[in-house]
Amino acid sequence: MFNYNFRWNQALGSLPQMLEGALVTMEIAILSMAIGIGVAILLTLFRLSGNRILSAIATTWVEIARNTPALFQIYMVHFGLGGFGVHLSPYLSLLIGIAFNNAGYLTENFRGALKAIPETQTRAARSLGMTPVQAFQNVIMPQMLRISFLPMTNQMVWAILMTSLGAVVAMNTDLYGVTSDLNARSFRTFELFAIAAVIFYVITKVITISARLLAARLFRY
Repeated sequence: MFNYNFRWNQALGSLPQMLEGALVTMEIAILSMAIGIGVAILLTLFRLSGNRILSAIATTWVEIARNTPALFQIYMVHFGLGGFGVHLSPYLSLLIGIAFNNAGYLTENFRGALKAIPETQTRAARSLGMTPVQAFQNVIMPQMLRISFLPMTNQMVWAILMTSLGAVVAMNTDLYGVTSDLNARSFRTFELFAIAAVIFYVITKVITISARLLAARLFRY
């Protein structure tokens, strides 16, 4: 019944290629987080603006990002926009799709963080002569990012895992894509994907532990 022959040496010989794919995975995750944080801050400002149109844009973005599958979002960026003549590479489609998802979740994280900041902070900043923008930039936003630090770490982990969804747009240079291509040539499915799983696990664990240590050092008070 069970006649599968493990060939770990053959699979481990592909480790350098898989590690190169892991670097691409990290690159996409980091860039998508950077874009996501920037957009999330902008969407948070939209919600605070009091403008119904801007608030509606932010709410719509968050609702779509949080209530539709990430796979659907990446698929629509690549194939949906392609239907309108906008053709993006698999790399760019995956990056935009993950960044879109990150922005939606991070906006909600920032909204929760803002609720934890007393309104007196804003009034105190305004009493010192700061404009609303200066008060948000210099007083509120640093506290918001501090409160949201660990949730942002969780989103970073999720961004790394979401890169595997690039398979739907034929992405083949990230860790999952490289592993799939190697498997198609060698048929060492168990060994290759087991190694890929370990790499994913190590990456996410390193990020999680590093973030906790950094938070304990920076946010002791």
